[in-house]
Amino acid sequence: MQLKSISRELALLLLGQIKKNDINKINIEGLLSKAIESLTHHWREQLDLCASKLEKANQDFLDSELQEDAGLLKRSRNRLQTCLIDSENILNSLSESIEFPQLLALVDQKEIRELALKRVKLVIQKQDEIDNNLDSVMEGWRLKRLPRIDKDILRLALVDLTDFHTPIAVTCNEAVNLANRYSDEQGRRMINGVLRKLQNSSSILN
Repeated sequence: MQLKSISRELALLLLGQIKKNDINKINIEGLLSKAIESLTHHWREQLDLCASKLEKANQDFLDSELQEDAGLLKRSRNRLQTCLIDSENILNSLSESIEFPQLLALVDQKEIRELALKRVKLVIQKQDEIDNNLDSVMEGWRLKRLPRIDKDILRLALVDLTDFHTPIAVTCNEAVNLANRYSDEQGRRMINGVLRKLQNSSSILN
């Protein structure tokens, strides 16, 4: 299962680097390098944002102590606590992501890369069909309005269900894990909700 999980994450990173018309001229080494660079940039931004929020929350906390306002002090403590929790989540995800290049070196790289490329090619070749199927269960949303990362997570999940015949519970768990790393709370809820609706859509999965 670890091998499949790594291939899903690699496929997600590669999809962010590939254009639809480039399907027949994929340079896996170059794309992998760009994917790792993109991953590094993503977490650098997250860490900078986290540091900024912590600094502001800490300053609010200090200001509230000087004003000796119990209500303001409580709100400041709550904000600071929320920031610390967010920081912990970011650092945990960053720790897992740092292991990604190492895992590629330790596990059978050829098998992982071939499986990742198979997922990428399926998403690109069947993108119109995949997007139409996803749109059909997205009440109140349109796929094109979502962030690119959320769209690709959903596309890979649908490929898992229809082409790899992965159980829905496993598919949901893997998709949410990817969302935990690369999306936000709203994205995670949306992805989980769409996959649950897909589970009940026999016309798509059969």
